Amino acid sequence: MRVTRTEKIARILIVKWSALGDVALATAAIEDLRLGFPQAVLHLDTLPSARCLFAADPRFDAVFALPMRDRMQRWRAHWQWLRRVRDARYDLIVDLQSSDHTRILLACLAFGHGKVRQRWGIRRGFPYTLAPPQAAGPHPAQRMRALLARAGIPARTPRPVLHPSPAQRTRVAAVLRERGAVSGRYAAFLPGSQAGGWLKRWGVERYAALGLMLHRRGIGRILVIGAKDEAEDCTRIAALIEAQAPDVATHLADLDLLEIIPVCEGAACVIANDTGTAHIAAAAGRPLWVLCGPTDPRRVRPLGAFALQANHPCLNCYRKTCRWGPKPQCLERIEPTAVLALALGDAGAIDGLTIHADAAP
Repeated sequence: MRVTRTEKIARILIVKWSALGDVALATAAIEDLRLGFPQAVLHLDTLPSARCLFAADPRFDAVFALPMRDRMQRWRAHWQWLRRVRDARYDLIVDLQSSDHTRILLACLAFGHGKVRQRWGIRRGFPYTLAPPQAAGPHPAQRMRALLARAGIPARTPRPVLHPSPAQRTRVAAVLRERGAVSGRYAAFLPGSQAGGWLKRWGVERYAALGLMLHRRGIGRILVIGAKDEAEDCTRIAALIEAQAPDVATHLADLDLLEIIPVCEGAACVIANDTGTAHIAAAAGRPLWVLCGPTDPRRVRPLGAFALQANHPCLNCYRKTCRWGPKPQCLERIEPTAVLALALGDAGAIDGLTIHADAAP
């Protein structure tokens, strides 16, 4: 497969749909593409739910989001997408989604009027002119980095890169002052997941126990982050901590997605479930521990984060219910004392647990 000479590329479209966490994960590769093509016009195609992540992003000359998965608008959206992409006359499309859906659309651009000659993807085969090798690895970031390597673009970015606006940073600073959260003296918890993925939740009581332990070890505040789907768990965690340590825990319920980043930038540590907002929090560059059980950390771990998983017979089952009982037993085996020790830098407290981390990019 021929590697494209990058200096001939003047107009680029990056395609990344999927869930919010996957889009956030891809921003590391997007940053490397921007660095690899500093003079190119760069456009992003995402879904409407993810567009808010790029509202103040200086890397893109344009961001468009069509309802490609809305069944009521699908055919119209497909036609609009093809017309828009043909009219833009891109030199290169980089498909970081590489699903059957996007492959069909790109196949339509491989021939005839509006043909796009360079079509890169993270899966092998038609319609891509460049793809990673067969054994690139199970994690999407590994496949993205392998694709860039084949194009001669260095993978220099170790974590997601997102750009909260100045107004969002100002608002977060005011919220932290109001809550008495001093930089380096608070912990951030992301204890939820989407409603259908409740099996990925470590549990209210365990997060509350960890919060109290951290407070006793000098962490002044516990900030619990979660929106609609997680609100009940977040409120209960904060209440359990407050019952024993008043004025310590706060549920931050009304953050914009990008406001998670400046909140986490001042945290001594961030503890999360396997949830999309953990990928956004990874952009803060703080120690981030993600607790995995029914999902495979080799596939879902945020870039720049540590993933923690207990030894159990049926890890990575991806089930909606646990066959061993009403609670996910793989996560039940991760004790708050172990997470506390690891968050505070005691690497000797990992018996029965496996830690997954990044290799150097």
